[in-house]
Amino acid sequence: MDPFDPSYRAPGRAAREQARRRRALRRRIGAVSVVMIVIAVVAVVVITTVGSGSTKHPHRDRRPVAAATHKHRATPARHRPASTADVLPPGSGSPGDATVPILMYHVINNPPAGAPFPLLYVAATEFDAQMQALKQAGWHPVTLDQLWANWTTGAKLPAGKPFVLTFDNGYYSQYASALPELKRLHWVADENLQLSGLPPSQGGLTNQEIQAMVSAGWELDTQGISHADLVELSSSELHDQVYHARRIIQRRFHVPVNWFCYPSGQYDAAVIDTVKSAGYKGSTTVVPGWASRSSDPYLLPRLRIVGGTSPSELLSQISSAQSEPAPPSSYTTSSPGVG
Repeated sequence: MDPFDPSYRAPGRAAREQARRRRALRRRIGAVSVVMIVIAVVAVVVITTVGSGSTKHPHRDRRPVAAATHKHRATPARHRPASTADVLPPGSGSPGDATVPILMYHVINNPPAGAPFPLLYVAATEFDAQMQALKQAGWHPVTLDQLWANWTTGAKLPAGKPFVLTFDNGYYSQYASALPELKRLHWVADENLQLSGLPPSQGGLTNQEIQAMVSAGWELDTQGISHADLVELSSSELHDQVYHARRIIQRRFHVPVNWFCYPSGQYDAAVIDTVKSAGYKGSTTVVPGWASRSSDPYLLPRLRIVGGTSPSELLSQISSAQSEPAPPSSYTTSSPGVG
């Protein structure tokens, strides 16, 4: 109202006091709103920070993946598991004819005193020299999924003579010694992971280390829960070893796990049937030879690389194995614990 209007009356004391109280109330409401907004922002920041689950710790976690069993409840993948074959150009649809040696490694380190199987230890310098020799000879590694893609759809493999590089059990040295050399070469490999049973003195891979391998292009396959002699197990125990190992790794690392590796090369008809029913595309043995599309996919041969093998001896071993016969369906190894 215009104070110069004749009808205007100056407000009385009661009216002025009421207006003052309204202004004070508005100020209090505004202050409370600001405080509530600040609290909400802080809560969002805290929740986001905790939920991110940072993996950087001052001390490296050396607890192996072996601690997990089929009772583990991991969050299932919400997307199709990524196969290493996905990086290949699509095939024509006609089966390919790649024929490859599959190499088998275990510990990439010097054997400790009293090691029960010292030949399964390949020194890191020895391993590096072997990889360099393979590269110079024109070899290039592929994964089992990539090989299968060639066999089934004609997917084109990388340039060079293809071979498959496998590592059994899940030793820490495979991460610490083999992975760096293969990353320098831009090469991939297959890790045949067992989920428990590695002696602490030999080390075991942590989940973070396994994920680093996957991120570098490695394929995850498995030897079962505990590297048990599958032939000696009951049907329910066999099912647990073969079926649950695949499900655990699939859920934990979001990978397909299409290939099984017979622990110590031990298998029979019941083991093969269980592997098939669990959904694996095939299996690897410890019988020497080369794998081809005509091979039984559940009896793929491999070449065990032992300590003391020179680069030239490795190349010779690969060449001579090409004429080896296919693994027999009734074969079981006479050297338990070495595959």
